[in-house]
Amino acid sequence: MSKRLPHLSGAVLSRAARSFAAQPSAIRPSAIRPWIIRPWAMAALLGVLSLAGCGPDRSEFAPPCPTPVFEQTLGDVSRYRPGSDGRDLTDLVVQGRLVSVSGQCKLTSRKGDSLLVAVRLGMQVTRGPALQGNAVDLPVFVAVTDGDTILDKKDYVVHAEFPSNVQMVALAGAPIDMTLPITATKSGAAYQIRIGFQLTPDELEANRRRLAH
Repeated sequence: MSKRLPHLSGAVLSRAARSFAAQPSAIRPSAIRPWIIRPWAMAALLGVLSLAGCGPDRSEFAPPCPTPVFEQTLGDVSRYRPGSDGRDLTDLVVQGRLVSVSGQCKLTSRKGDSLLVAVRLGMQVTRGPALQGNAVDLPVFVAVTDGDTILDKKDYVVHAEFPSNVQMVALAGAPIDMTLPITATKSGAAYQIRIGFQLTPDELEANRRRLAH
């Protein structure tokens, strides 16, 4: 059952899209379209994004993919020890930052009415002074939307381990598969891929305050 996308006041969306000449009715089921996007500036994280990809084989047409959408307020997370007000850096347990999203789109039926989207997230995780041990888990989500309607949403946990004397690690999540309905008049480009961290209300409010300054 589809769900409505909750309104996030103050959230800034950045989108990247690319047009395709092929029509869904002309796409061969074996065609695969890879894509990848990254922020233009790491500090700004989710600002202006670029979209790049490889074309299909000469005899095939690549199916259009959904449009990647970053929720700026959900693009990073700072977690502190319990009871901390988030002002003392010695209380910081971990910081996480989404840095890329990539994927592939492939038709899964000869009728051309089903599109398989495999999404993979990239992130950077930095340990804080208050981290106990050498590992931490961060909750992340990937959602497919049609406007404000959530068609599919996957929640999962990214596990980060820090080797000795290493403060920051770069991680790539396992591919997350989602299947979307398409027609001759509604391709995968009509949908959006939304990603972010699963934040607590306090973490979300802290991100909003930071972005407002």
